[in-house]
Amino acid sequence: MLRAILSRSSALRPSSFRPVALDFYRFKSTESKVMEEDPAPFKKIMAANRGEIATRINRAASELGVSSAGIYSYEDRFTQHRYKADQAFQLDRTKSPVAAYLDIDTIVKICLQNGVEAVHPGYGFLSENMKFASALERVGITFVGPTVGNLNTFGDKTLAREQAIAANVPVVPGSDDAFATVAEARTFIEDPQYNCSYPVIVKAAMGGGGRGIRVVLTAEELEPMFTQASNEALNAFGDGRCFVEKYVRDPRHIEVQCLGDGTGEVVHLWDRDCSVQRRHQKVIETAPAHGLAESTREAILGDAVRLLGGAKYRNAGTVEFLVDQEGNHFFMEVNPRVQVEHTVTEEISGVDIVQSQILLASGKTLNELGLTQADIPAPLGFAMQCRVTTENPSQDFRPDTGTIDVFRMPGGMGIRLDDGPGFPGAKITPHYDSLLVKITAKARDRKDAAAKLVRALKEFRVRGVTTNKSFLLNVLQNREFLTEVVDTGFIAANPYLLEPLREQDRAQKLLHYIGHIIVNGTPKELGAMGPPPSTVDPFVPVLKEPTPEQSPSLKQVFDEHGAKAFAKAVRASEGLLITDTTWRDAHQSLLATRLRTTDMLHIAPATKIALRNAYSLECWGGATFDVAMRFLRECPWDRLGALREAVPDIPLQMLLRGANAVGYTSYPDNVVHEFCKRSKEHGMDVFRVFDSVNYVENMRLGIDAVGGAGGIVEAAIGYTGDVADPNRGNYDLEYYLDLAKQLDDLGVHVLAIKDMAGLLKPQAATMLIGALREAHPDLPIHVHTHDTAGTGVASMLAAAHAGADAVDAAMDAMSGTTSQPSLGALVASTAGTSLDTGLALNEVSAVNEYWEECRGLYAPFESGQKSGSADVYTHEMPGGQYTNLLFQSSQLGLTGQWSEVKKAYAAANRLLGDIIKVTPSSKVTGDLAQFMVNNKLTEEEVIERAETLSFPKSVIEYFQGYLGIPPFGFPEPLRTKVLKGTTIEGTDGLTCFEGRPGADLSPMDLDAARSMLQEKWGDMDGSNNTIRDVDVMSHAMYPNVYDEYMEHKREFGKLSYVDTRTFLTGMEVGQELTVTLEPGKQLVVKLISVSQPNLDGLVSIQFELNGSPRQVQVKDQTRTSETIARPKALHGVEGSVGAPMPGVVLETKVNKGDKVKMGDALVSLSAMKMETMVAAPVSGVVTRVVVTANDQIDAGDLLVEIEED
Repeated sequence: MLRAILSRSSALRPSSFRPVALDFYRFKSTESKVMEEDPAPFKKIMAANRGEIATRINRAASELGVSSAGIYSYEDRFTQHRYKADQAFQLDRTKSPVAAYLDIDTIVKICLQNGVEAVHPGYGFLSENMKFASALERVGITFVGPTVGNLNTFGDKTLAREQAIAANVPVVPGSDDAFATVAEARTFIEDPQYNCSYPVIVKAAMGGGGRGIRVVLTAEELEPMFTQASNEALNAFGDGRCFVEKYVRDPRHIEVQCLGDGTGEVVHLWDRDCSVQRRHQKVIETAPAHGLAESTREAILGDAVRLLGGAKYRNAGTVEFLVDQEGNHFFMEVNPRVQVEHTVTEEISGVDIVQSQILLASGKTLNELGLTQADIPAPLGFAMQCRVTTENPSQDFRPDTGTIDVFRMPGGMGIRLDDGPGFPGAKITPHYDSLLVKITAKARDRKDAAAKLVRALKEFRVRGVTTNKSFLLNVLQNREFLTEVVDTGFIAANPYLLEPLREQDRAQKLLHYIGHIIVNGTPKELGAMGPPPSTVDPFVPVLKEPTPEQSPSLKQVFDEHGAKAFAKAVRASEGLLITDTTWRDAHQSLLATRLRTTDMLHIAPATKIALRNAYSLECWGGATFDVAMRFLRECPWDRLGALREAVPDIPLQMLLRGANAVGYTSYPDNVVHEFCKRSKEHGMDVFRVFDSVNYVENMRLGIDAVGGAGGIVEAAIGYTGDVADPNRGNYDLEYYLDLAKQLDDLGVHVLAIKDMAGLLKPQAATMLIGALREAHPDLPIHVHTHDTAGTGVASMLAAAHAGADAVDAAMDAMSGTTSQPSLGALVASTAGTSLDTGLALNEVSAVNEYWEECRGLYAPFESGQKSGSADVYTHEMPGGQYTNLLFQSSQLGLTGQWSEVKKAYAAANRLLGDIIKVTPSSKVTGDLAQFMVNNKLTEEEVIERAETLSFPKSVIEYFQGYLGIPPFGFPEPLRTKVLKGTTIEGTDGLTCFEGRPGADLSPMDLDAARSMLQEKWGDMDGSNNTIRDVDVMSHAMYPNVYDEYMEHKREFGKLSYVDTRTFLTGMEVGQELTVTLEPGKQLVVKLISVSQPNLDGLVSIQFELNGSPRQVQVKDQTRTSETIARPKALHGVEGSVGAPMPGVVLETKVNKGDKVKMGDALVSLSAMKMETMVAAPVSGVVTRVVVTANDQIDAGDLLVEIEED
């Protein structure tokens, strides 16, 4: 065995030293206590290479007591091989990154001026270059490698082949000489005397590493394949000649590691199997070869030793063979250098190959080193190596570049690491080989070695660049690889091996998100305009588990007996049933729908106890669906599933917009049916089905879809006007009774009154509910209202006394003003009476205390309302819209004009025909109101100028009938003026729909949508990305919003487990945060520092993650940029078309020179979910287009100029 030879480190440089290169670095080396009889082989040795092999050489030198010197290019100035050497010298900066390491003159000059006695070239670069070896020998510097003669023989594949034939080593039929042209190669192949017909393999005469090799199957392929191989070889090795061999199909690649001392003595260190290859480049290597017949092994070992012995080979070399399916072996080539995979041989032989190279180069013989063949034991177990590279297997192994954010190395028994350029903060450039680290495992057998590699790869963490880790894991866990003999076609025969690994990378993405918030603040679109979140964490009460009820709960009745039994149980229930809206409409009305799932789940255990006798918990649908994705970056389906799991025994309730599902437009019937089906499967029970204009045909689709899905159909009538006021208009008692009868005839399970604006006064409630109860004695009645005017509790009590079975309310802290009436007040008011809710005030109060503190977390979204306002009876704005519209108005530059917006809302309602106002009809009314205030339009001016105004898209679509037909028709002549005879895109000349707008829509191809989404998002990093049925539904409802959500998830990961304060405001320096990713997996995050922006605007943020340093860099988007002064439209000039409101340009529809007619689309704008198509106010020719897509514009900014006809 190899003796450890230690000696004093010679760290002093000659007194005449003058560094030849810039930026000389010196590192202190530790002197070793050595034995006098074992002097160091050299005083100083240079590793003339980079990356892991340079580090490997430096380590071997240190163990031998030899001082080490390194070289590095300018691009490599931060890589670790520089500082792993005792000294390091920069190469010529004027040369390219690769050419610097091939610069023989500069390297020799550095050696001479710095006392280098020997140079180890590693592999690649100059390792097989005779000129380099000769240049070193001429100046008395030892080349740690073969002799120049050896390099000449074995560096040229043609000469190596001749040497093999002379040594009686079997070779594949092929050319003795390398060819410079295709014609020469073709002549040889077609000559039958050479027995080398197609298929053949074209191989570069010089070099290795899989470069300059092409398989040629037919004569037609020869010219392009030979040309590619020749050009590749010329660029890589400076010699484009190639020779031709008979192609051996599906062979194994077996090689033998040898050491020679130049006297003719050669030993082998056993064999290696390198058959797992991609495009002739080795991927995973094992030693010894698995499943190789002993007779074949003995023949290969003997041939390798005889070949090199006959050449009096010196130093380390590898003889490579092909072994065919019958066990015949053929010589391929000799690699006259150390190889990447030498580590597996070291592990099974116990011989340090790099140290041996250095000692042999110093003149030692194998006998002196104790390396006779008899001294080398049989292989000690199995070793297996994999190369972790910065390549993307799913993208044809495309190299990746970037900055490494995280680099966590594995370890443990049986794992060896040969590390290269990887460390946190390292910049991976495109200039060099993509190798990050070699991981070698040693175990008693092949399977155990593979298991150790799998474990190590799973421990290994690299973030910031893509690696081939997934590919390696796929190979190492492949049954064929583990149990059978594989050949060089293994990877090509198993394309699934290239499938990417679904690494979640949750921690680093979380840090990036927190860093983004720290640097750039809460995203503006989130609407966090108020004070910061409270610093108080809400106290979560723990309620005592109640005694099990004797009678089944409403949820149990529904689950076991169905919706009709549920309705019957509701009617038979004593007292007043309560629906708690805190989880949906309450926060929509008060906090712009911004309540996050995590804050609901915290209180869910107490809620399921306190509200166990409730009618339902309203928690889903309506605006919460798109807001979850659009602003909260959550999946609404995941929210529903989590709430269902947390509260299993109380019915869950959602808001379904009839034919609009949870969107703002009509969808194909199959989409609505599929949506309801998936909602029911995900845990929904009660579907409150409504239509924004009480259009029964729209409701019918929703009712049928819910019924088909097996849900509880609660059909809701939108309430407006005042049935107690005979002068209010058409919305009288008869209207509501007639509508209720139509719904009852459709077979609904529950009838609801949906008073969106809080217009239902106590007297009106008594009249309406009393009349409905008399007309429908068996139908449960459920009443919903808002407390905007402060009469909510009184109205709900009046409704209950008149015969309502259930009413909506919200936890006290989330009630009042535009939200629902106080739940606690209703519980207390009815306690001990015939209307007793069955809820305990002390339990409800405990839950309410949580919401009192939790609401403080959402302070940024508070509207600023201090009290109720009776002017709701004038403007009739829905409570759920009030806060959202207030925020939108501020974003549109209408701050300070809220009173004008409310007045305009009432005017807009009249212009639209006095309609039911609930999403999406309420959005139409709000958009029109803001449009009027923005453009300073009166009600009369809207009618007069309607033909020339660019109305919001929602207003145009309303008049086109996209929402259905309002109860009393569309107002004329306004409708005709707005539509201007324009036909609806995608229809056969329709200017407006006459019935249900979605009735004629073709079914959506859901399978095609899934395939498209799978292709688009299926390879996204982070968790299991298989597109689910519910994901298809999210896309169907909101395709653009879903894409934005997925893009955000791709960048920042899942954020639902982040607490709300951090989600909104990030962290403070010194703050420590615990994040629970899942049960048993926690992250402890501490913010250490935040830098100032650098010249590129990047801010470096230092964290500690579970005690380890982590860094992220975030672009500072708040830095002021040059403001573009946009021209304004000329007042009074009709052809000077200005923006009707501030927003973002979505698309320009015209170009300079286009002819347009009055009403033609010019520019599409978007602001706060409100789209507007700016139309041509005159006919003429476009002379100027000022804006382009994504431009931010203000009201009045010039968009287009038209020269009138």
